[in-house]
Parts: sequence; C-alpha cells; structure tokens
Amino acid sequence: MKTHFKAKNNPRVIIIQKLYGKFYNEDNDLDFPKHRFKKFIKDIVLGTIERNDLILEELNNKLEDQFLFKKLDKIFQTILKAATYEFMYKPNISINIIIKEYLNSSNFFLEDSQTKYLNALLDDLGKKLRSKNA
Repeated sequence: MKTHFKAKNNPRVIIIQKLYGKFYNEDNDLDFPKHRFKKFIKDIVLGTIERNDLILEELNNKLEDQFLFKKLDKIFQTILKAATYEFMYKPNISINIIIKEYLNSSNFFLEDSQTKYLNALLDDLGKKLRSKNA
C-alpha cells in the first residue's frame, strides 16, 4: 500500500528539493521556512552540501561496478547523496527507515521503474556503509 503524503509536508521531499536547487540550479538562497522538522531538514541539507566530496567518494567506492554516478538523473543523484549522508552521519536512524522515507519521497520525482532501481541501490549502499562502521 502506497502512503500518500502532501509533498510540502514531507521532510525528505523538502530535503531533495533544497539539495537539487543548490547542486544543479546554483540556488544560493537556502532558506528554511517554518516546519515541524525544520532542524532535521536543515541538518541533512547543510551536512550533505558540506560533505559532498566525501559522499561522492563513498558512492563511487561502494557502488563502483553498479553505475556511473554522473550518468544518473540529477534527481536520482540528489536522493542518493542525501540518503548517503544519513547512512553515514545519522546512525540512530535505521537503514530501513531511511530507505523507506526516500522511496516514499521519490514517488514525487521518479517513475515506478526508477523507484525499484533506487530501492536496490539504497539497500546495497546502506548495508555497505553501515557494515564498515559496525
């Protein structure tokens, strides 16, 4: 059963939108309007931007033979970067919750076939990143 969210209320949809704007539209005006998860949203967005090079390095190391990151859709890249940040720097959030939340959010941006591919990548990535730190 697919959960239906209002996009504007979903923190990870907001995270994806903010990061996409920053990375691909060079939107330097990062404002964080009132939201009950404002602190979380701001933390993920700013942390992902700050650690972008490290995140890209991890993505290329962990998923090297599965894809060329630069050839993926920009929205796909953005989702992977944000999820990677959470896998690496939010150990108190379980892998399954991170994956579920980004998959739900991806429904606003991707087609079903792309969401299935994203699910496989996030699952593999989460296991590889968390096992290193375990």
